[in-house]
Amino acid sequence: MSSDYSARHLSVLEGLEAVRKRPGMYIGTTDSRGLMHCLWEIIDNSVDEALGGFGDRIEVILYPDDSVEVRDNGRGIPVDVEPKTGLTGVEVVMTKLHAGGKFGGGSYAASGGLHGVGASVVNALSERLDVWVDRGGKTHHMAFRRGEPGYFGDPASGATPEAEFSPFVTGSELKVTGKVAKARTGTRIRYWSDRQIFNKSASFSYEDLLTRARQTAFLVPGLELVVRDERNPLEPTEESFRFEGGAKDFVDFVAPDAAVTSTWELKGEASYTETVPVLKPNGHLVSEEVERSCVVDIALRWGKGYDSEIRSFVNIISTPKGGTHQSGFEQGLVKAMRKVIEANARRLKLTGKDGAERIEKDDIMAGLTAVVTVRIPEPQFEGQTKEVLGTTPVRGIVSKVVEKELGAIMSSTKRDDKTQATIVMEKIVAEMRARVAARKQKEISRRKNALETSSLPAKLADCRSNDVEASELFIVEGDSALGTAKLARRSDFQALLPIRGKILNVQKASVTDMLHNAECASIIQVIGAGSGRTFELDQARYGKIILMTDADVDGAHIRTLLLTLFFRYMRPMVDAGRVYAAVPPLHRVEVMGSARREREYIYTYSEKELNDTLRDLKRAGRKFKEDIQRYKGLGEMDADQLAETTMDPEHRMLRRITAADAQAAERVFELLMGNDVGPRREFIVAGAAELDHSRIDA
Repeated sequence: MSSDYSARHLSVLEGLEAVRKRPGMYIGTTDSRGLMHCLWEIIDNSVDEALGGFGDRIEVILYPDDSVEVRDNGRGIPVDVEPKTGLTGVEVVMTKLHAGGKFGGGSYAASGGLHGVGASVVNALSERLDVWVDRGGKTHHMAFRRGEPGYFGDPASGATPEAEFSPFVTGSELKVTGKVAKARTGTRIRYWSDRQIFNKSASFSYEDLLTRARQTAFLVPGLELVVRDERNPLEPTEESFRFEGGAKDFVDFVAPDAAVTSTWELKGEASYTETVPVLKPNGHLVSEEVERSCVVDIALRWGKGYDSEIRSFVNIISTPKGGTHQSGFEQGLVKAMRKVIEANARRLKLTGKDGAERIEKDDIMAGLTAVVTVRIPEPQFEGQTKEVLGTTPVRGIVSKVVEKELGAIMSSTKRDDKTQATIVMEKIVAEMRARVAARKQKEISRRKNALETSSLPAKLADCRSNDVEASELFIVEGDSALGTAKLARRSDFQALLPIRGKILNVQKASVTDMLHNAECASIIQVIGAGSGRTFELDQARYGKIILMTDADVDGAHIRTLLLTLFFRYMRPMVDAGRVYAAVPPLHRVEVMGSARREREYIYTYSEKELNDTLRDLKRAGRKFKEDIQRYKGLGEMDADQLAETTMDPEHRMLRRITAADAQAAERVFELLMGNDVGPRREFIVAGAAELDHSRIDA
């Protein structure tokens, strides 16, 4: 490298050269994400027309030759000559950076486009781009090669980027190629991405396109978006989206759990002032204080789960990293909920130690699904990728709207609103209590020490091992089974926790009731990893949780209640495959000994297996006691039998509990354990004929 450095070493990139030299500045990356970002830029221009009320249909078509076309029925790009440049509006939009109708000229009240570089960047990064504009009763056409306007000598087979290209020499021409009805307007853009810029592996994602189209249809009620994939000519696919409900429908679609409240809409509008450079007719930029309008449209609801799903948008642009509108939403949410919960502290039993605790944002966000949208002219984003909103006054406006509108719903005297408000407040308070309990739990060492001995339930018979992976916790039914299990277990790695009969049905009960239930609290405390949103799998004190209940109907019911607790409040244990059900035998067959054989005991686990075993013994000519022992409870076994059949890892059989299909599992738990009795009765009646009456311990 030369130490000589002077002005001749400086490079000045003109026009679209800068885009091709540093594409990452404009589209983020040159892989599939950057390819899709280019497509979003073209689609968003069409959506801006619909957002202004000038169009109601957009089509996106993926062709087999790796090109993509976007059609709309908006006003169409202006085709007249722009006086400063002497170029048509089409060429200005497609070739000039920072040129467009979204710099405050009154063409768009609110838009996703902002910087005037979207279409021109896509043009610069395309091997070929064609644009058709229907306007004034005519169809106008212009073609570009890597941002340069000119003519393509296309073959009869159709348009292709490999066709011979002739750039304009003396002046550009916007060619009229046909006639249309005067009332018909719109823009069609088809382009082939430049593989000199993008990775060879980059491709358009049909699924991402569907997701974005669906999202946009939710945000612009009445707009129809049609997505067609023709890349496989033998099996073309097409989907269409159109919604009338707006953000409310969007919340119902993205919500990950069943609702406990209706979907509430919070709407409002306010103005603010900001100092911005204004382009004067003489071409000079002058700073002026202008008044802006901010329209807030929020839809939200709480569900049974603990995860929050917040989607935020400015005009039609998704802001995955939030910004001032999302922080304003969270600020208003916290203020409104704290205020209403403090007003109902006595009813929610927030006294004593609980009263000293403060409701935090995470407590409120548990189970919340919300779509936050604001519409403002000329929003300030951080960068061209528009992932974070930076317009400061929006925070205060959104916060006030949320605080006012949500406060009115939570304080409403209508019966339905009052009931739902109570459910939300109880859920939030329960989350606060769970968070406090989890914080206290973390202060305790994972394994036994002098301080922990008194904190764990006295009825826990813990193991000696500190190896979490090897340790096992047996949850056993009653003290009688505990006595036998203590003699049968291997105390170095097997711990025992007895429960008293049938625990609380947590599918019906509130979180508060669950936390106050002694049996549920003991199980959560012994496992030591928290519950709900605060559950941390790596904090669990045991590698396996084994539910050991009697092999009868009551035992099956207790096991179902325990599984409901794990599924609702310790779900990661189930997902990790660390919850098991012990499989105790149903029968013991005593086979008589002989001169050559010793007495033998055979355990069977079903009626079919018993019948098959007896048949095989008879065929072999072996005698057995006709009085077959039928176990109706673990307490009927002695320690050796229990160890051999149910607890010894070398001989036992465990059934791993999984929930591969979370939605199906949720439906089953709601059917068996939920509040709706009708479907459960039908299920019981339908399966009554299959019940083995001998299993009823009566």
